[in-house]
Amino acid sequence: MYQRVVPRLLIPAVLLIALTAQGQASPAVTVVVLKEHGVGSPALAQPYLDRFMALTAEENNWTAASAQYCTSRAAAEAYIQAQKPHYGIFSLAAFLALKEQYHLEVIGQVAVSLVGGRQYALISKSATDLAGCKGKGLASDHTDDQRFIEKVVAAGQFKLADFTLTQTQRPLQTIKKVLTGEVTCALVDDAQLAELSHIEGGNDVRAVWKSPELPPMAVVAFPSAPTLERKKFQDNLSKICDDDGQSVCGEVGIVSLHIASAADYAGVLSAYGK
Repeated sequence: MYQRVVPRLLIPAVLLIALTAQGQASPAVTVVVLKEHGVGSPALAQPYLDRFMALTAEENNWTAASAQYCTSRAAAEAYIQAQKPHYGIFSLAAFLALKEQYHLEVIGQVAVSLVGGRQYALISKSATDLAGCKGKGLASDHTDDQRFIEKVVAAGQFKLADFTLTQTQRPLQTIKKVLTGEVTCALVDDAQLAELSHIEGGNDVRAVWKSPELPPMAVVAFPSAPTLERKKFQDNLSKICDDDGQSVCGEVGIVSLHIASAADYAGVLSAYGK
């Protein structure tokens, strides 16, 4: 179940990195990391995340790193307003929602295992396709961002108003409502879909519709990031998880970390803006 994989997840979080360049004091640099709809306790991830940030600090000649967690977009925004961060790592929906407001520039991508958000699906015990779900009960813990679901995930194939919605609070709760027959269908992400085979009765549920595969979490720079600092950080992204860094990145569930640009998100940016 979800609880068993918590230590390897990149938990929804806000990270504060206070650092200095080697041999010369520099202003504190803050990095916001927000993964919405994650699971587990931030406290369990703290030691793993601390090691990852120490690795990142070493790669960039940073000398100190500390972390503070946040589990909601609202809390992340409050932190952004207060701390004026230089960089951020955002799940796709959060990136799309905050890009214009905070003038975010894509500098990289981070693919994370076991977290979900790369693809979405409608699952059911009785329906056989999307049409069979419309007009019926639909459970989901992802419907809090209507614009993202309708414009990016559904890509115009359905609207949330096409269903009788039941908003759930936990990933497993969503699946259970389908298993018990409380709803005909559920909207889940790829992590939830992968859990079906581990849940009693899960083999009776199948995916009847899937979204296209979506881009991974975005690494972004805020306008506050100095040009030379931003370039060095971007250039070093792909090095952080190399060699000795592989095991540390694996602890927080990072599969890959590499340079990217707005072009890698052009499709979803266009869809979200329509």
